[in-house]
Amino acid sequence: MAGLMKPEKEEGAFTGSRRKPWTGPRGLDAVLQGWRENNQIWPDIVLDEVTPARPGAHAPIPEGVAPQVREALRRRGIERLFSHQAEAYELAHLGKNLVIATPTASGKSLCYNLPLLDRFAREPQARALYLFPTKALSRDQEESLRVFMREAGLEHGAITFDGDTPADARRAARERSGVLLTNPDMLHTGILPHHASWARLFSNLRYVVIDELHTYRGVFGSHLANVLRRLQRVAAFHGSSPTFILASATIGNPKAHAERMLGREVALISESGAPAGERRVMVYNPPVVNAELGIRASYLKSAVRLTADLVRAEVSTLLFAQSRNSVEVMLKYLRDKFVAEKMDPNLIQGYRGGYLPGTRRATEAALRAGEVRCVVATNALELGIDIGSLDAVVCAGYPGSVAALMQRFGRAGRRGAGSLALLVTSSAPLDQYLASDPRFLTGAPVEHARIDPDNVEILVQHLKCAAFELPFAEGDTFGDVPAESVTDALGYLSQHEVVHPSPGPEGRKMFHWSSDAYPANHVSLRSVGWDNVVIIELGTDRTLAEMDFRSAHTMLHEQAIYQHEAEQYQVERFDYDNHKAYVRKVAPDYFTDAMTYVRVNVIQEDQGSPMGPTLQAGMGEVSVIEKVVGYKKIKFHTHENVGYGEVALPEMQMHTTSLWLTVPETVVRSFGAPRPAVIDALRGIATALRTVACVGLMIDPRDLGKTLGSKDDADGPPRKDGGVGFDPTIFLYDNIPGGVGLAARLFDQREELLRRARRLLEGCSCEEGCPACIGPAAGSFPGSAPVEEHPRKRLSLEILSALGVVALQ
Repeated sequence: MAGLMKPEKEEGAFTGSRRKPWTGPRGLDAVLQGWRENNQIWPDIVLDEVTPARPGAHAPIPEGVAPQVREALRRRGIERLFSHQAEAYELAHLGKNLVIATPTASGKSLCYNLPLLDRFAREPQARALYLFPTKALSRDQEESLRVFMREAGLEHGAITFDGDTPADARRAARERSGVLLTNPDMLHTGILPHHASWARLFSNLRYVVIDELHTYRGVFGSHLANVLRRLQRVAAFHGSSPTFILASATIGNPKAHAERMLGREVALISESGAPAGERRVMVYNPPVVNAELGIRASYLKSAVRLTADLVRAEVSTLLFAQSRNSVEVMLKYLRDKFVAEKMDPNLIQGYRGGYLPGTRRATEAALRAGEVRCVVATNALELGIDIGSLDAVVCAGYPGSVAALMQRFGRAGRRGAGSLALLVTSSAPLDQYLASDPRFLTGAPVEHARIDPDNVEILVQHLKCAAFELPFAEGDTFGDVPAESVTDALGYLSQHEVVHPSPGPEGRKMFHWSSDAYPANHVSLRSVGWDNVVIIELGTDRTLAEMDFRSAHTMLHEQAIYQHEAEQYQVERFDYDNHKAYVRKVAPDYFTDAMTYVRVNVIQEDQGSPMGPTLQAGMGEVSVIEKVVGYKKIKFHTHENVGYGEVALPEMQMHTTSLWLTVPETVVRSFGAPRPAVIDALRGIATALRTVACVGLMIDPRDLGKTLGSKDDADGPPRKDGGVGFDPTIFLYDNIPGGVGLAARLFDQREELLRRARRLLEGCSCEEGCPACIGPAAGSFPGSAPVEEHPRKRLSLEILSALGVVALQ
């Protein structure tokens, strides 16, 4: 298996000279009993609830299903369907657009495969298009769909069409394939602009399947909604009107999200008929190791310790990390434990973006075959790739939303058996906020997925792509965008000589593409550069992995320790212009962590409003400039800081929208505390605001950035009051290019946001400030009074009082 070390096998399991059999207790119940008896673990379990098993609800296979498809189901042991599968078949058979929003492992694939195969049995020329968010998921589904079609005696074929597809296979995909499996990026750049070459597909297109709908949110989802507008336009040109079937994990607004995505009415199926096994949901909050600063034990090491207990007891486990670096750190720690205990370290594998496809496929196959007992992964394994039956999921850190957490928890117990779902909370404010009220996780409403396809910056880019594909006529709509808005946008593009107006039939003006550029090549659906950075090992010229360009700034700067499959490589040279990083294998006792500086400049204020006697709120367009300024060296296992280094890379800039709250300098000077102490307290207020904003809006914290700066550019005019310094400004900005409306919603809720932040501070049991509210106390400031005289938390509350903020009752 590529990418995996391959010791000799015996009876289908990994073996090796270092392996010795585990003689301790085995099984999940034994591990849980051991934790209960361990006074260093059980007191820190802040949630232990059991979700009871749920019986299934079944329905007969519909009479209308073609005989050969019915026979294929029987060969698979399927004598009846789950109720939601039967309902999906009936709606699709009637040509209704639908979205299936049921839990993980509820059999959603059959909801769209069954009506598709039934249509193929009746209409040999029919075609279908499947969209998956990742290449890995496309290829995983391709093989299972091929087998299903062969069992049904259908010769339509299925093929994945992406950047890895060879040229001869691409020709076969265009000419013969009945099902084309692809991803939004390839549909956007490789299929729609060349739709004439795909005339057979589009003229016979009967079904479009969009799986993992919940992943299409924010800027990616907004782009995809416009790609689907273009898809429907091209299909109509070729004479087809396909039925759309969308599948999603549980989100709060599946019907509204699907309808916003398609611009059409969509039927909802949300009641699952699939049985579910008993699930034990636990939350472990690492113990406090420094009460004064509110610092807790490392959540990564805590997750490793608990996971090791499960793996030793032969409990198949998936350990989720929040970042690629965390994957590698925990993978190394787990393997080190197994080496020390003379057990086979190859029972534990890593899985993350950046690993080469062959490595990831080998890990998936080994996990299904039971040759790997634990995989440490990022959210790359959060989606529905078939990895067999798992007994436990451990999440090292809250992934940012209840929807994402439940999706990860759903990876265990996928065959109806009981499972363990364990969250190990970090010291991050949101994690600690949830640790103080862990039942929020089991009782909270699931977050809404939000997109803004009419974002002008995104919409105009796709109008250009659509004009390249087919000319527009005056009065044409674009999906659900009204004709008047489309005409205005086309007029703007014609002024810039991107499209050319000319007389058309019936006196209607036609707009034809007139630029030499190929527009889709300049529109990235994920708002990152098209070019990944390739990581090359010096001496062997072996390509180790690849990484997106934005992440490379923090992980592939020169002298960084790049971690790959629990081994360490030092970056010797980062060829910034050619997107290549050259690394050399080393064996350090530390890893590196980049330090970034963020500055926000206001470009345009769209709304402004005074709040109370002094505070000023505003909302509008901003420029967010991020620069990696250095890195820390963190010692393995102890996590001590053992040194620093400098980084010389260009800044990264992003235009987005932000809410800002400006505190006048006169207010800052009115407190008896030193100015640095007041500024630090304002940073704490910003932390609290971001925490309550993420919970209130039910969003992933990574979608909302924060910083403390100045509303006025540092190079701008002097202050009007002649004072020194600047008016400190808290910025909460959409961490997505162009924004998706978060800042506008925060501006509307600004007063409640401040009151909730105050309630968070007042309700926290800490004395000086801790990660659950505003972060640890900053300590004494040079040349100022001791911190006891100006405790950060008390000063933050005094500032909120001075600004007229009262807590919610």
